[in-house]
Amino acid sequence: MLKNLHVKNLALIEDADIDFAGGLNILTGETGAGKSLLMGSVLMALGSRFDTQMIRNGAQSASVELVFDNISPKALEVLGELDIEPEDDGTVIIKRVCSQSKSSCRINGSNTTVKEMKKLSQALIDVHGQRDYENLLHRSDLLTILDSACGPKINDLLSDVSSKYKVMADLRSSLESENMDSGVQARQIQLSEYELKEIEEASLKEGEDEELENAYRRMSNFRKIAEGIEKVHDLLGGDGDENALSFVSSANGELSQIIRFDDELGKISDELSEAESLLSDISYSVSSYISRMEFDEEEFELTEKRLDLINKLKSKYGKTIPDILRYADEKREQLEKYSDFDAYISELKKKVKDAEDDYFKASLKLSMLRKKSAPVLSKELEKQLAELNFNGARLEIRLEDSAEGIRGCDSVDFYISTNPGEDLKPISDVASGGELSRIMLAVKTVLAGMENTGTLIFDEIDSGISGITAWKVAESLGRVSAHHQVICITHLPQIASMADHHFVIEKSSDDSSTTTNVRKIEGEASVEEIARLLGSDEKSESSLQNARDLKKRALESKK
Repeated sequence: MLKNLHVKNLALIEDADIDFAGGLNILTGETGAGKSLLMGSVLMALGSRFDTQMIRNGAQSASVELVFDNISPKALEVLGELDIEPEDDGTVIIKRVCSQSKSSCRINGSNTTVKEMKKLSQALIDVHGQRDYENLLHRSDLLTILDSACGPKINDLLSDVSSKYKVMADLRSSLESENMDSGVQARQIQLSEYELKEIEEASLKEGEDEELENAYRRMSNFRKIAEGIEKVHDLLGGDGDENALSFVSSANGELSQIIRFDDELGKISDELSEAESLLSDISYSVSSYISRMEFDEEEFELTEKRLDLINKLKSKYGKTIPDILRYADEKREQLEKYSDFDAYISELKKKVKDAEDDYFKASLKLSMLRKKSAPVLSKELEKQLAELNFNGARLEIRLEDSAEGIRGCDSVDFYISTNPGEDLKPISDVASGGELSRIMLAVKTVLAGMENTGTLIFDEIDSGISGITAWKVAESLGRVSAHHQVICITHLPQIASMADHHFVIEKSSDDSSTTTNVRKIEGEASVEEIARLLGSDEKSESSLQNARDLKKRALESKK
């Protein structure tokens, strides 16, 4: 359940903090007050695309925070996958902060991605926007609705179909790419043989390029190395008394004359003797290095030639020697394939056939589950439609075979008759905008019960309806809110009168800025807001009485 919404510096909202509760939470307000902006803030927190122009003037960033409690097992499972624990009080806090240059997402203080945030939000909340009814016009979205009613088993079946489709598609692509004429095949064989021969004749060894580059660098700088090492030898222990070894030896001799006067000098003498010994060893190593130094012109030319060959192969077959050797292995496999091409093609065709069989078997299982679930969903939707003033409406979910796809081989359409005696027709052909909104409300209501969704948000689900139909929608929202938290933005007094918790969204301005605020109203304040929704500009006793009558009727309908 959504416990709290905190919005800061988002467009007209400077700082709004709303505490929601269970039951039916209603938000009303004048047109342009910021009702849709509040809905947008929730979507922003749940991972929707953010427009930096929505940051309030003068602010560096905008932020939205959602606090949920009574977390469902499904949401806890997603949290476990993300390795995130609920807070000590059992709450889950989702926060998103967006600035001009970056966006950060956090779940209970842990950094996360937008993708992970969306995955968690789907287990916590279901948001229905003003245009979501258009999903009923697209077969792919209708298939998603049906799948949502198929229970948890559908997830494994969809995953199995998806993976088998990818295997089948990859094998088909491989087979198609091998369908070349004999001339192309002959040229391919000739090229592969040439490339493989060039690599094999080089007799490459892993790591030899690094060894050769080190040797080439040493020989290229032979004169500099010779001059430098001679200076090092002279400074360490060359001829004469002006070198490090003679200085240390003299110091050690001086120390030996006074060591008997202080025991502490013995430690210094030992350390100095070690330094003299170490310098002697280093001087010997330098002398040995000098004695071995020589420049072989022939070796230098061979090294340079070998490096040129390796670099040429790198430019053609890979950036490193391991890359070149792998390329050679690929050419060997290719030539082995072409050596008995008919057998290779025959085996590839068999793999394609096996993959197709696996895919169609998995798709059949998926289709059977959908066909089993479709009548159940149809009946549940018919019940909800009857409660939404679709008297005598009939609805049938029909599945047809379609081309292979990542979601199986089913195409789905919803056929509906909104009036007794009328034939069933595709929903896109017969339903108006207002009817589609009510049908989508029926869908959301049914799926919420099947999926145990904790919170449902409706942004003006009442679009295009009035009169008795408005009452039916209000009563339906009231029934849903008995088992789920419902947050509804509305402009209809019938729905507002059904509120368990009523919030009003208001816009205020001064000489320097305009701000949207949200406040909770109760009692007579709620009655006055319903009177305004009824179209009364003045707080006359008659308009207030009409509002009270609506509140009374709503209360009685809940009993």
